[in-house]
Amino acid sequence: MGSPRQDDFDPYSPAEIYYGGYKKTDRTRDRLRTYSVDFERARNVSGWGDAGSLSRRSRVRRGSLDASRFESSKFLIPVVSTLRRLELQEDTDGNFQITIEDTGPKVFSLGTASSNGFNRVEIRGTYQLSNLLQELYLTQSYGRRMIILDHARLNENPASRLSRLVRKHFWKELTRDMGETGIELAFRKDQGSLVYIPANAPDQRKFYTELSHRRPELGLTVVPMSKNITPEYVKSLADRPGLLALAIESTDNVSSPMDGIRFLPYVTSGRGHDKLHGWDTCFNVLGLLASDRVDLAKSSVEHICFCIRHYGHVPQVNRSYYLTRSSPPFLTDMAMRVYDKIKYEVNALEYHGLWVTALRYDPATKLSRYRTGGFGIPADLQKELRETLEKYAAKYGISLEAFIEAYNSGSIEDPDLYIFLMHERAMQESGHSDSYRFRGSCANLIAINLNSLLYKYEKDIASMIRNLFGDRLEVPADMCTGSMPVAGYVDRSAVWERRARQRKLAIDNYLWNEENGMYFDYNIVNKEQSSYESATTFWPLWAGVASPSQAAKMMAQSLSRFETWGGIVASTEDSRGILDQDRQDDHWDYSYGWAPHQVMVWVGFYRYGYDADAQRLAYKWLSTIIGSFVDYNGIVEGCYDATRVIDPHRRTFGVNSADFQSVLRDGSAWVNASFVYGLQIMTSHQKRALGALVSWDDLARSISESSYSDFSDPEDLVYPLFSKLQRRLQVNRQPRRRAVRK
Repeated sequence: MGSPRQDDFDPYSPAEIYYGGYKKTDRTRDRLRTYSVDFERARNVSGWGDAGSLSRRSRVRRGSLDASRFESSKFLIPVVSTLRRLELQEDTDGNFQITIEDTGPKVFSLGTASSNGFNRVEIRGTYQLSNLLQELYLTQSYGRRMIILDHARLNENPASRLSRLVRKHFWKELTRDMGETGIELAFRKDQGSLVYIPANAPDQRKFYTELSHRRPELGLTVVPMSKNITPEYVKSLADRPGLLALAIESTDNVSSPMDGIRFLPYVTSGRGHDKLHGWDTCFNVLGLLASDRVDLAKSSVEHICFCIRHYGHVPQVNRSYYLTRSSPPFLTDMAMRVYDKIKYEVNALEYHGLWVTALRYDPATKLSRYRTGGFGIPADLQKELRETLEKYAAKYGISLEAFIEAYNSGSIEDPDLYIFLMHERAMQESGHSDSYRFRGSCANLIAINLNSLLYKYEKDIASMIRNLFGDRLEVPADMCTGSMPVAGYVDRSAVWERRARQRKLAIDNYLWNEENGMYFDYNIVNKEQSSYESATTFWPLWAGVASPSQAAKMMAQSLSRFETWGGIVASTEDSRGILDQDRQDDHWDYSYGWAPHQVMVWVGFYRYGYDADAQRLAYKWLSTIIGSFVDYNGIVEGCYDATRVIDPHRRTFGVNSADFQSVLRDGSAWVNASFVYGLQIMTSHQKRALGALVSWDDLARSISESSYSDFSDPEDLVYPLFSKLQRRLQVNRQPRRRAVRK
């Protein structure tokens, strides 16, 4: 069989199939006859007469001038010349993008395939032109000089296009592993040349040792780790940062350098990153499951389990200087979504070995807090804290570099800096890496988000023991750590249910504010509730901590304080405070919207029966994403300013900020996930309105103005701009009497 033709493919096929799945285009079947009529057949048609008489009646136009609508939906495009002409005409600011800020005519003509490029059709508007630019650059990457392009790839419904890109392209581009190729890529990006191998991981040690011998040009150094990972041990690694090994699995492939071993893939957070990010992974798993990528979801959970088993927790990133800094605990939720049966002992190991140990557990409130061990100035924060560190260096009259070296070595001890860094590390561990909510006090705060997660841990583990292990589970000896009982202990669901009840009582006592109808953090030093209003106040709904009455009060009193044009903001404007030259905005405060907050709110609202509110907020967030996607050349940011209507990505600092050229190939992982997950909870007419770029206010107004009694199916209310016309047609059902001419 010959190679497939381009027009044999689905117009929405992935680029590697659409542009790279064939060798050349067979044009013979696409050419129309010179005339639209076969005269030999016409002779035999009764009533037509002979060919001469037919010719005398009318000489039918050439087929190329009479292309049908279907035939003109394909364009014959010489790639290089068309791309050059498009950029010269439409990319007026020269940034290799076509956006609403470009001042070109926003009209571009393309030759139809059915006329061999003779007839031309105009492509109009920023969205179609930017899609054309992206498709041409994708074509070039596959070495094509001439293509037949379906118009459907240019005017595709924006919501469908972004969903397709996430499912078919972005996940693939964001997938990494710690095998030979992944290590080479990481080292090429100057992430060090060391790989730390945990104790009891012989396969990883064998592979990397063999790789270092076989590929000496990599400069790979294999470092076996101590089994006892303490802050003092991590400090000893400070001047030798490196990657932390991740999970592998057995395979039947015996042709690989490590026979029978496969390095499991994972999804990194976004463009420019190659490492496994802790709490990003939970939301990535939601998106992977929504995209039917169960394989990647499973391997992501395996990596998290590996980290807990060998490092005692999930490092914020798999780098050596994160060994004392955990990620928010989401494992049980991830695991229960992916597996029918999961590793109970791994969940319990993290719970007992980290979150209820003396460092993070407050016996007075019986609740937990974010707080890390560690000494010195964390390597990942030295650039971010440069201005603060320079003040301390000036205090001791030495250079910044000399101060960092002296402080890390212990020759300089500064109690104020120690407390400052303690809170900074804790804030990083929370996942909310810069916020006035936590700045300068995080290690002293009993955070509502952390204790909501731990409540769900306790409830999930109780469910696992009861439903998967017959309510009786012997704890393995090697899993006994921290506050866990001695080896041989039989764990039962009642123990975990009791822990959950105790945590709920403590949350209600210390963190719930009845007057404000909201949860707040609690400061164990000042012994009072914080007044900072954070979007994490809704996390108890996700975890099931809140009672129905508490949930109702939050919906009535608190929701309006966080809901904006583009979804849920990270905090209220009052809590963030007034900004000035000395008080700059932090990205986990007002007015930023983050994918984790949106998803947690949607799921929590659904859990308590507030489906319409969840759908409204999902629609607003997805409208924010799709608006920037359409107007700014397909951009997908790491976070958005949820109060800006036109360019919500403009003030953000995400990994995909609009400096990419021509075509975005990956997006931001948890925003990708929030988009495909959010589509699942929306109604069909909401999805169609989203694709038409209808704002929520317009959609809600059109529905409220329309009487559902006039429709047999509420789904008929599709687009607000058509709803009035639909209502008019329903009201005026009687045919109009035809006017009589006088």
